[in-house]
Amino acid sequence: MFSNLADKLQKTLRQLKGKGKLSEKDVDAAMREIRLALLEADVNFKVVKDFVAKIRERAVGHEVMSSLTPGQQVVKIVNQEMTRLMGETHGSLAISDKGPTSIMLVGLQGSGKTTTVVKLAVHLRKGGRNPLLVAADIYRPGAVKQLKILSDSVDIRCYSNEEDDPVEICRDGLQTAIKDGFDTVIFDTAGRLHIDEEMMSELAAIRDTVEPSEVLLVVDAMTGQDAVNAAESFNKKVGLSGVILTKLDGDTRGGAALSVRAVTGCPIKFIGVGEKVEALEPFYPDRMASRILGMGDVLSLIEKAEASIDQTKAREMEQKLRSQQFTLDDFKDQLGQLKNLGSLDDILNMIPGGGNIPKEVRQMSLDENNFTRVEAIIGSMTKNERQDPSVLNSSRRRRIAMGSGTTVQDVNRLLNQFSQMQKMFKQMSSLEKKGTLKKMKKGKKGFPF
Repeated sequence: MFSNLADKLQKTLRQLKGKGKLSEKDVDAAMREIRLALLEADVNFKVVKDFVAKIRERAVGHEVMSSLTPGQQVVKIVNQEMTRLMGETHGSLAISDKGPTSIMLVGLQGSGKTTTVVKLAVHLRKGGRNPLLVAADIYRPGAVKQLKILSDSVDIRCYSNEEDDPVEICRDGLQTAIKDGFDTVIFDTAGRLHIDEEMMSELAAIRDTVEPSEVLLVVDAMTGQDAVNAAESFNKKVGLSGVILTKLDGDTRGGAALSVRAVTGCPIKFIGVGEKVEALEPFYPDRMASRILGMGDVLSLIEKAEASIDQTKAREMEQKLRSQQFTLDDFKDQLGQLKNLGSLDDILNMIPGGGNIPKEVRQMSLDENNFTRVEAIIGSMTKNERQDPSVLNSSRRRRIAMGSGTTVQDVNRLLNQFSQMQKMFKQMSSLEKKGTLKKMKKGKKGFPF
């Protein structure tokens, strides 16, 4: 997510932090690098000009020059201005207090609109809402069928009919939601390959008919400045209340996320960070700015962990670790829960300083393919072998390697790592029984923490 932009900005700011005192020349050089990085990320040139001017004005003023750590102050200023640029606060969805909350999704073809409809429904259901989907894209071949298949896969109801008029379909869908007790309706409207008057007139008619609480534009973040231009056009013709950026997990330059609020005034409300239906996250400008600048995003990481990790299993695992009953089955289960958190690269970027870990080291230590390999190896063992790895002689290890499509060396490496983990847990359990851990936490016996 914004890897190229993040790398360049972090490199420039690291050079400033290394200086005990900043001159105007230092600030100007840094602003030049920041300007180039933003333009290369396809940020709107007017936005870049305003952004850099505001940073320079604050960076050469009393705020920085009288500071004991001017480099750190500049980093703080860049963080604050980037947060301001993206909207400062999270834009939550407007909820109707009279009847169902209507949410209308609009956008061009290829932006991921239909998939986002389902992702948004799943997100809202987690928050206690009861959504109904309305398939109003009658023009794109297979659009209605696609929405039905996706909605069925997550057990969310989808309304559709054989009407030729999308306005009537949306009106009937809203009435169905009222009649059947749904508290939220999400309309999947038709898109085009490009903006035209016919599409805009139809969207305006649907808006006037269903009177939605939200009109959200779905745009592909990988299209860069084109996404901002599309947002500007839709906002003028239909009137937007917010934007959902999709495909932020891809090789996106970041220009859309940094430009769309400044150009259109519409807040980014959600971001799509993967293909799975759960891969939709609320957008927090302050957290995203911190992530881009390498400061981490611990709050989002905690929220991901709370949503992905089974608390009951976590307590059971704690008891197993205390009693030294940790098995390969438990190890595999923990890997599965870790994978639910998402990309390991993203997890590292949420940890302060994690983005500074060299790519080579990240690939060696946290290659996601290693997780798949480990799962395959453990899956090729018998139940008895997983419970008691000491029975694994050379012939059994060869059989496991063949069954998992790996090598004996891979199997040996996994067993060695597991053995080391068991020893570590045993030592921790022993220290806890003796009360040593409590003493360590209190700083006794010369322990530094």
